[in-house]
Amino acid sequence: MHPARKRPLFLMLSLTAVLTVSLTGYLIFYRPYSQASKIVPSGLRGGAGGPIVPPGTVSLAKFLWYPPPLSVHKTIILPGQTLAGLLASQGFGPSDVQNLLEHSRPVFDLSSLQAGREMRFYRDSKSRVAVIEYDINDMDFLRLQPQEGAFRAEVIKHPVEIRRCTIEGQIENILITAFSRAGESDLLALGFAEIFAWDVDFYIDPQRGDRFRLFFEKRFKCGQPAGYGRILAAEFLNQGRLFQAYRFTYPDTGKSDYFDAAGNSLRKEFLKSPLKFGRITSRFTSSRFHPVRKIYRAHYAIDYAAPVGTPVRATADGEVLTAGWEGGAGRLVKLKHKNGYQSLYLHLSGFGEGIKAGAKVEGGQVIGYVGSTGESSGPHLDYRLQQHGQYINPLGGRFKPAEPLRPEFRAAFQRQTAEYRLAQDVQALPRQVLARLASLFDLKIPLIRQ
Repeated sequence: MHPARKRPLFLMLSLTAVLTVSLTGYLIFYRPYSQASKIVPSGLRGGAGGPIVPPGTVSLAKFLWYPPPLSVHKTIILPGQTLAGLLASQGFGPSDVQNLLEHSRPVFDLSSLQAGREMRFYRDSKSRVAVIEYDINDMDFLRLQPQEGAFRAEVIKHPVEIRRCTIEGQIENILITAFSRAGESDLLALGFAEIFAWDVDFYIDPQRGDRFRLFFEKRFKCGQPAGYGRILAAEFLNQGRLFQAYRFTYPDTGKSDYFDAAGNSLRKEFLKSPLKFGRITSRFTSSRFHPVRKIYRAHYAIDYAAPVGTPVRATADGEVLTAGWEGGAGRLVKLKHKNGYQSLYLHLSGFGEGIKAGAKVEGGQVIGYVGSTGESSGPHLDYRLQQHGQYINPLGGRFKPAEPLRPEFRAAFQRQTAEYRLAQDVQALPRQVLARLASLFDLKIPLIRQ
């Protein structure tokens, strides 16, 4: 065949291959999976997930969905608004209110309504209230249905759709701002920082131009974002160093952890910082001017400036040796760790729940809160680390990693990481490329979305 004639054929075969990979990835990875077979407005679902229909009607909801003959009135709870006042505006008398409270109390106490939550009243064709719903939180709602002079109450979960999404971006100043520019919230940024907290201090380590990429689950309720699920895979390019994380759950124990592509655990003996975000104001040194005593002396610690009340995390698993007041250190927590390590957290405003001498703690657990107690010139955390009684620089330590991936699950882990990488690559294909392919082949396909 003449070379000039080979080019269109080669181009067509190449485009076909790309389209095949794109469609396969879309069908496998993007297609959302849901806790309910169909997303139906909460007020139109029965206790078992089906629509509310008039008594005696044969429901085909298992096979078809159709709007039931109910009208709805929605209202947002105002500050100071009472249930009695709200129900009175809907035609309920005092005895009706008391009856409703008595029957709902075993399931949920409606006596104190939360401002900002929604309540819905569904009426039938004769304007009788058939259903009342109240949003307890973002995931659960209370349903009340009149039934022979009483009310049947139950707590139901909102139908939640979970989509797998990919984002990527570049840091210009701080991580949270970069995630915001990518269209996601602080919560996702904090979850990302938590994964790499064993290797990266996200206050001092990130530099302008560093890049990140995530493959994660995002929850949707009634088509609107409603929080995040698991981060399945993540990458962070920090000053030329590439950090990777893949979530893997052991089938036999159900325990999940993050590993790099080679199966090494991201966990180390110690976190790089006891604060998720905090500005270093003083470093480990043999001579520093003390701001309170006005003299030069050794400062075998790292000081982090942060607002009062900022959570302080244990940097490793251990046992509480001391949790109390100790002179110039103010409120202090001292932890004992394996291999002869001890960590100290000074000038705290308070202690975490259950933190007392003898308590066991896990790395990352909140053990206290930033304060300015003792000899302190302002809100900050004084963090110290000892090994065999000698102070060491927390920022200079080379700590051992946790146990790597168990060998018997390496094949399963490699298959899963390959799937995650393909899903990210497919979702990252430019929209215009897919649109061009679709037009060339005259196909009507939905573009892969975030």
